Amino acid sequence: MADISRGERRAGLVNGFAAYGMWGLVPLFWPLLKPAGSLEILAHRMAWSLVFVAVALAFVRRWAWAGELLRQPRRLALVAVAASVITVNWGVYIWAVNAGHVVEASLGYFINPLVTIAMGVLLLKERLRPAQWTAVGVGFAAVVVLAVGYGQPPWISLVLAFSFATYGLVKKKVNLGGIESLAAETAIQFLPALGYLLWLAGHGESSFVNDGPGHAALLASTGIVTALPLVCFGAAAIRVPLSTLGLLQYLAPVFQFLLGILYFHEAMPAERWAGFALVWVALALLTWDALRTAHRSARALAAAAIPRPMTTTAESPKSQV
Repeated sequence: MADISRGERRAGLVNGFAAYGMWGLVPLFWPLLKPAGSLEILAHRMAWSLVFVAVALAFVRRWAWAGELLRQPRRLALVAVAASVITVNWGVYIWAVNAGHVVEASLGYFINPLVTIAMGVLLLKERLRPAQWTAVGVGFAAVVVLAVGYGQPPWISLVLAFSFATYGLVKKKVNLGGIESLAAETAIQFLPALGYLLWLAGHGESSFVNDGPGHAALLASTGIVTALPLVCFGAAAIRVPLSTLGLLQYLAPVFQFLLGILYFHEAMPAERWAGFALVWVALALLTWDALRTAHRSARALAAAAIPRPMTTTAESPKSQV
């Protein structure tokens, strides 16, 4: 990152804001696809995403990774796992938005960093700093408060958080670029998605066929809506520090939360505000701890880079007899 110019960092920030801004505003898009049901929207998203990324990869002529992946069964199996969990994530999110649960969906992405940390402890045996333990504890308390408020656990939020955290964990092990990873995952999703869409058409229940070219174009654009933020995110990830990306990631759930309250007019009783407040306290602790750790690491690297003064070979007076 030290070799990146100011202009490159500015471009990275613009791409980062664009990526998380699009992810934050996407609840405005899914209702436009009605009368298509959530499963039909999901199937179109999987199918058209593959078309979009295939065109993008053909344009940049990046195909070598595909042959390497096919020769590595373990990585291919991990890609299949990633495709499965992101299918769950996409499907639940689309259903939640169109069923009037935008606020609860936003909560899933607020608590996702806490779930990721908890999974790191449980699965990867990572050691947490005291501030991280405190944040996880506060986050757990928030879920309890929200469960009491809802009268049941906030299952939409939990499914979204755990599925996306699992997706991130698997993608880290696969170690593919953003567009390449999406291409591999949607290639696995494509045949089931296409089969479902053909079944709908065969039974006369396909809104893609029945509701005119404008609606069909909107369904086809789900590929762009899925892939374009990922392209912007990839451009940001190589140009801005990880700590900056960590702060930008909160833009998406903030936008979703505000849309849920101000645009979709979802209810926010006192107990729900209390639960969200606890989540925000936990995230503030995580952010403070991450920034403090990054600052300490930067100071340590700077100190290590300072050349030490030359020592002389002359004996000191105390060493003389």
